[in-house]
Formats: sequence, C-alpha cells, structure tokens
Amino acid sequence: MTIDDLRQRGLILFEALSGSRAYGTDLPHSDVDLKGVFILPETEFYGLDYAAQVANATNDEVYYELRRFVELLLKSNPTALELLASPADCVRVRHPLFEAFQVEDFLSQLCRQSFAEYAVAQIKKARGLNKKINHPEPPQRKSVLDFCYVTAGAGAQLVATWLARRGIQASQCGLANVNHLHDLYALFVDETPGRRHGYRGLLRDAETSQDVLLSAVPKGEAPVAYLSFNRNGYSTYCRVFREYQEWEQKRNPERYQNTVQHGKNYDAKNMLHVFRLLGMAEEIATTGRLHVRRPNREFLLQIRRGEFGYEQLVTEAEALVTRVEAAFAASGLPETPDRAAAEARLVQVRRAWYAGRAAGE
Repeated sequence: MTIDDLRQRGLILFEALSGSRAYGTDLPHSDVDLKGVFILPETEFYGLDYAAQVANATNDEVYYELRRFVELLLKSNPTALELLASPADCVRVRHPLFEAFQVEDFLSQLCRQSFAEYAVAQIKKARGLNKKINHPEPPQRKSVLDFCYVTAGAGAQLVATWLARRGIQASQCGLANVNHLHDLYALFVDETPGRRHGYRGLLRDAETSQDVLLSAVPKGEAPVAYLSFNRNGYSTYCRVFREYQEWEQKRNPERYQNTVQHGKNYDAKNMLHVFRLLGMAEEIATTGRLHVRRPNREFLLQIRRGEFGYEQLVTEAEALVTRVEAAFAASGLPETPDRAAAEARLVQVRRAWYAGRAAGE
C-alpha cells in the first residue's frame, strides 16, 4: 500500500504539514514534510494485510493507521502528539470523525520522558557530533604497530622509533610468547648472514593484520628486548575509527556543511530541536497544553544560524532540563493517559467509519 493508494481510496482521516513548517522555524528552502492518519478498510483490518504505517521513500511523508496512531498517543510519542496538535494553517485534511481525538486527553507525566529525555539524548548526540568535528580521525587507518611498544631501560618506545634508532628492519625481527604474560612478547633480531633464522617479522601485513606475528626461535637465542601490544587500545581505536567512517558516510551533507560554515562546531539543527522539545515539555507541565507553533521562533533560528557558542547552549539546555523536571514534579497531570477512554473512542470511530462506508457515504 502506498500513500497514493490512501488518497485514491479515500482512507485518510487527517493530514497536516509537519516539521519546521509546523514549528514556525521554516526557511525558504525547507523541506515540505507531511504526516497523517488513515484507516484501513474493514476487510484489511480484520484480515492478514494490516498496515501500521505507510511512508514514501525518503520518509518525508508518513501516515499511521488509526490503531497505531492511538498506540503512539498513549505512549506520549512526541511525533504523534505534535501531529494531533497541528496548527490550523498546517491542516490539509480533517475528517469529522477525527474530532474525537483531542491532544489534551493524551498529555500526562509520560511527556517528561518522551519530550525531555529525548531532548537530553539530543544533547548527548550534539556532544558526540562536536567531538567528531573537533577531533576527526585521520583518513589513514593506524596499524597494529602503532600500539606496540618496546622496553627501553626503565621506559618504553614505540616500536617504529625503537627500530629506527637501532637501524633494524622489522623483517629482521621475530616474536615469541612470554609465558603467563598476556600481550607481552620476547623480541629477537636476526643478524646472521642471509638471515638464516628465518624470522617472520612483526606483522603479516601492515594494512590488514589484526595481531602481531609469532616466529619459531632457535634454542639458545636471547631476546634483545620485550614488546608489549596494547590490544585494548587498538580495539578501542578500531571501534572509534569505524564509527567515524560510518558517520562520515551517513551524515547529512547539507547539515554538516552548515555546521562547518557557522564555525561553532555543533549541529545547529540538532540543538534547535533540543530547545524546542524542552520548551514544549515545560508548557505541557505548567499549562497542560501543547503548542506546536513555537513562540520563540527568532531564538530558535539564531541557534540554527550558529549565533551561540556550543558550551553556552549546552549549559542553558541542562538548566532548562532541571526546570522541566521541577515543573513535572509539581504538575497535576495524570501519570498516564486514560487508556480505556482512548480505546472506547478508537472503537467508536472505527465502527462509525465502517458503518458509513457500508451505507455508501
């Protein structure tokens, strides 16, 4: 089933512009996002073809089946609540039956988690992006040898430094395990003519090896030093490097360039949503209402333009989180929405819809 199918079959109960156009933070080049609610025909609802959600390829347009939509409302899902509270100038379709659902009936203490805690997660995400931008991983991947150190007196030297200072080639070296000591190896150097000991070097391949390479060492040979492989450090580096590469591949190019251009080294759009969500959460706790169209548009756009320092915004956001927590603690909102009442409205609307379809309305 596609969104075109929903429209052609007249199954849409509600449809509205969402995102920045609903929040009032849109710019001339902003995307047009649509969200909505549809109802399945009776045979498909009772049969095996239940579709909980229908979206286009880019997820700019997302429509929820009525039951799924009510389930999200009962969980205080911000997307569902914002859709139900859409500003009047954003609403494109509203079936009379949809009037049975009012956003105030679904506001509860759960919004503290769904709005405020999600905002906290966005702060952490912003911190992570800030770290990636300010501490990028070098394009060339490090090797195992970058985490190998050789004993030198009372200290240690990076193995490459140790080899260079002694004029020794890695291919001359052989490693052997040291009993009872993990990741510590006896290091031998073959200085015989023709390197008849046949040591295998330190790595099988500098670019692909994930471990050091061991050699067979003739009896009686004495190690010239001991090599320690910081295996945990290498493993952590590999994870961070992989995550950075994945982030590079998946990051939104436009948002990343905006981040670089405004020079404050944080995802401005991400931080905008932090303050938007926290502002909504505070309103819910203090007024029992949800205003999707934000009254502080200019402040939010200043954030988007990168007019504030990163640490300043994080500090203000964390203070706002504290304020939101206090507001919910003092709020008279119910712990959860009334599930029984929501279910009764869901059944009532579905029955009325099916009855109307059967009567040819």
